[in-house]
Amino acid sequence: MAQLSNRLQRLAPSATLAMSQKSSEMKAQGIDVINLSVGEPDFNTPDHIKEAAKRAVDENYSRYSPVPGYPELRRAIVDKLKRENDLDYSINEILVSNGAKQSVCNTVMSLVNPGEEVIIPAPYWVSYPQMAKLAGGEPVFVEATFEQNFKMTAEQLEAAITPKTRLIILCSPSNPTGSVYNKEELRALANIILKHEDLFVLADEIYEHINYVGHHESIAQFPGMKERTIIVNGVSKAYAMTGWRIGYIAAPEWIVKGCNKLQGQYTSGPCSVSQKAAEFAYTQSQECVEQMRQAFERRRNLIVELAKGIPGLEVNVPEGAFYLFPKCSSFFGKSDGETTINNSTDFAMYLLEKGHVATVGGDAFGDPNCFRMSYATSDDNIREAMRRIAEVLAKLK
Repeated sequence: MAQLSNRLQRLAPSATLAMSQKSSEMKAQGIDVINLSVGEPDFNTPDHIKEAAKRAVDENYSRYSPVPGYPELRRAIVDKLKRENDLDYSINEILVSNGAKQSVCNTVMSLVNPGEEVIIPAPYWVSYPQMAKLAGGEPVFVEATFEQNFKMTAEQLEAAITPKTRLIILCSPSNPTGSVYNKEELRALANIILKHEDLFVLADEIYEHINYVGHHESIAQFPGMKERTIIVNGVSKAYAMTGWRIGYIAAPEWIVKGCNKLQGQYTSGPCSVSQKAAEFAYTQSQECVEQMRQAFERRRNLIVELAKGIPGLEVNVPEGAFYLFPKCSSFFGKSDGETTINNSTDFAMYLLEKGHVATVGGDAFGDPNCFRMSYATSDDNIREAMRRIAEVLAKLK
């Protein structure tokens, strides 16, 4: 009987995309659904960046681009890393890909051999463990609980490392929790990593600019860590350019060459016009980034205040990104007379079907006690969504 490869049999579908699709289907049926499931800024790409793309079209940037990206964009990224992060890279240490998601997957596929372990703090972005499995690796989860603000400690990291450990994936600011590792927390993790030869860290910094606690800190800043770190970043979140599909890695040249070899065989270079738009985004005024950050911070404050007012939810205060990850386990075992909540997936489905608010259960992120809400939407949508959530949760006894 015909069947898909064993490789695909190991993979699970994306829960975030599945919930977003279900909410879209309900909207198509005429149901007024507020979608808090998707990790995407609701702002339009700033006009000056769109104008740069139009110029690129007029200037006939319509041919294949170099596999690692245009040199001008890679130079702009080098300058950004120096200006904003005080990190020194050459353009040969930069590889531009079709979105930061491909950058993560390139790295995992290039570094991890079958049977090697990838340490992933939980909660985690849904695709990290699936990418480890795709490479034949084994995801190893380290539980970072609500009580520790969803951040892995150095002691936990050290306990999880084995002779098979090859890679650690660290996301700060975090999807799904919004937690941000401070400099001392990163230093402690770096000290553990440096004890182990041939151990690397993938630092997913895609939410770098959506930060409410001050300057972004990268684990690559510490002595010896630049050689062990693969920074992943891009334009999707900071510049509201999700559909433009531009991400990058900054890494030791030998890793970049490996990822370049891989990318050259299955996608080649990223979109030419998108690259010119991204180059302009990095080299021009950053005022638009700060304006969007301020809006996200205002929305963060709003949703935290409203969520704390709902009996039964436990809420921490996210320090970055645009997600809230409340604890909802107090509702497990409760029922409205028709539906019983057994886990966070049931909880999210209940909110969608009864409250018409799309969220994502924490099971998909490795924390079955919580659920994720994105506040990358209008203040009015946040207020109405939280009103609906409070109303339907009050029916659970």
